[in-house]
Amino acid sequence: MKHALVTGGAGFIGSHLVDGLLADGWRVTVVDDFDPFYPRPLKDANIAGQVRHPAWRLVQADVAEPGSLDGLEDPVDVIVHLAAKVGVRPSIAEPLAYQRTNVAGTQNLLEFARVRGVRQFVFGSSSSVYGVNPRVPWSEDDHVLEPISPYARTKVSGERLGQEYSRLHGMRFVALRFFTVYGPRQRPDLAIHTFARRMLAGQPIPVFGDGSTRRDYTFVGDIVRGVRAAMLYDRSMYEVMNLGNNRTVSLSEMVAALERALGVEARIERLPEQAGDVPQTWARIDKARALLGYDPQTPFEAGVEVFAEWLRASATAVR
Repeated sequence: MKHALVTGGAGFIGSHLVDGLLADGWRVTVVDDFDPFYPRPLKDANIAGQVRHPAWRLVQADVAEPGSLDGLEDPVDVIVHLAAKVGVRPSIAEPLAYQRTNVAGTQNLLEFARVRGVRQFVFGSSSSVYGVNPRVPWSEDDHVLEPISPYARTKVSGERLGQEYSRLHGMRFVALRFFTVYGPRQRPDLAIHTFARRMLAGQPIPVFGDGSTRRDYTFVGDIVRGVRAAMLYDRSMYEVMNLGNNRTVSLSEMVAALERALGVEARIERLPEQAGDVPQTWARIDKARALLGYDPQTPFEAGVEVFAEWLRASATAVR
């Protein structure tokens, strides 16, 4: 039975990943500090179906705290590092906190892997590293990264740390740049989730700018399949890959899709553009397709329907 250590495993992407690993016979140790960025009951709901599984273990720990994982003695086959302080706009207000968790925390995990002899390390990076790069779709071969927020810069730092450890210590490091992930269990601060809850409550939704910004929305099930493939990847020692949908959707189109899925007309509150936002994200996914067999299958409209069904059935619908 292979053993995976998944940091941030009680969160959105992490909990879906853990579901799949347990179903396929993996042993999983989840590390999560239940940061109050959003209410703990939401994360508790994410892992409610896992807590009685005999192959699942939870360690509540802050990955940025030195020695926080010293109590983990069992051999680990692969680390999937998803724990991070998230959000572009909050990082502008709290850059030091983001540096601590996202950079020092990643350094601690890499040191843990080095000392324990973990040979496979998968890192959750972000499309935000590309910043306002006008050369679209964004390719991993474009080495001129232009992050415009502290959050984005911490993700660049994490990728560079992984490259260093791979070269110095023979550790395989795969960085996955996620592009606007959505679906059941999505964080409540993200636009699709925020808009949907407000629409169901009859409240106006805050739209920053004129609605023309575009995002490469990627369904969580497709993302998890990419992460699973990266956990088994063995063709090189260091890689950075985009995990996106290779299609952009405008903010106005996203709102229209929510209206159809929820059967509710949105009331829009127009607000100025926000610092740190980028006009569009768009992933070239040829590399992940070639190296991981990554092939996203979920059309945006279908994914929004699945999200809407989950939202209606969950307690978050009335929060």
